[in-house]
Amino acid sequence: MDPRRELQAWLTLLGTVGRGTARKLLLRHGSPEAVLAEAALPAPKAPLEPILAQTWAWLDGGPQRSVLRLGDPDYPAGLLAAPDAPLLLFLEGDRTQLGRPAVAIVGSRNATPQGVELAERFAAELAALDWVVVSGLALGIDGAAHRGALRAGGSTWAVLGNGLDAPYPTRHRGLADDIRRSGLLLSEHAPGTPPLPAHFPARNRVIAGLSHGCLVVEAALQSGSLITARLALEAGREVFAVPGPIRSPQSQGCNALIQQGAQLVQSAAEIDAILAPQRPRSAAPTPAASPAREAALEDDPLLVALGWEPSSFDALQTRLGWRTDALSARLLELELLGLVRTLPGARFERT
Repeated sequence: MDPRRELQAWLTLLGTVGRGTARKLLLRHGSPEAVLAEAALPAPKAPLEPILAQTWAWLDGGPQRSVLRLGDPDYPAGLLAAPDAPLLLFLEGDRTQLGRPAVAIVGSRNATPQGVELAERFAAELAALDWVVVSGLALGIDGAAHRGALRAGGSTWAVLGNGLDAPYPTRHRGLADDIRRSGLLLSEHAPGTPPLPAHFPARNRVIAGLSHGCLVVEAALQSGSLITARLALEAGREVFAVPGPIRSPQSQGCNALIQQGAQLVQSAAEIDAILAPQRPRSAAPTPAASPAREAALEDDPLLVALGWEPSSFDALQTRLGWRTDALSARLLELELLGLVRTLPGARFERT
């Protein structure tokens, strides 16, 4: 069958009945075309012509745009095994990345500066360990996670709660452009679909299903991030949480997760150690450094200048006499190796 006619059948079915009913009808009839031909369906919930027209226009607008159908050979196995797996996913970016080992990083939209810094650092470290970072493009922790992975030269996927033709929030459309160039944008919703509140809890199950584990960096007790964590647990995934001050509202959700059995973590290396057995052999991270290389790193002039106490950028520059760009580049390299971490106030310390 012509791919467009098949996709039209999918969109017609989903525009007429909900996901649950569509799933039951597909089990009974075998394909959306058969459902439309054999089942007595109600009238569509909204006119289909505008949806179809916007979908064709979007698909024709870029070479990396496609639709993933339940049953396609590259449909991610982890997502397929999750409860209520999406029947359709609109994709933009490098589709060949589907199936790579991934970790979700989620958290508060109203993140603290420390939370944003932690999310970026965890994402950069996980990307350096060859994990894809998955999040929801929201303000706060989600955006920080995407930026951290991109900063490290890694891959990140953003799951949206609206159509891919107009990424939401609008403040992150530039970030969405960066993601589509090296990673993936994904959505269950056809182009033109607005970001309705009901879409986001359902979006969270896709984030959880795509990932081997879920890290919550900051979350209030009523945060949507806790929904993602619960969905990850229900899908058999590991849940990790970063502890925080007991009086901080943005830490109460994470602290509660830890009380309920989530893994307390302080570095990406801890997450990698727990999830490594789930990683496909072909995607294993690079071997640990040899003793000779570790000895060479111990003699690294920047590590020697840093010592074992936090130091400011200016202090390090005074000790070493390096140019600003050279010092910044080396600090980033050592941070990605897990040997240095950034502290508030533009200070650095050895890990």
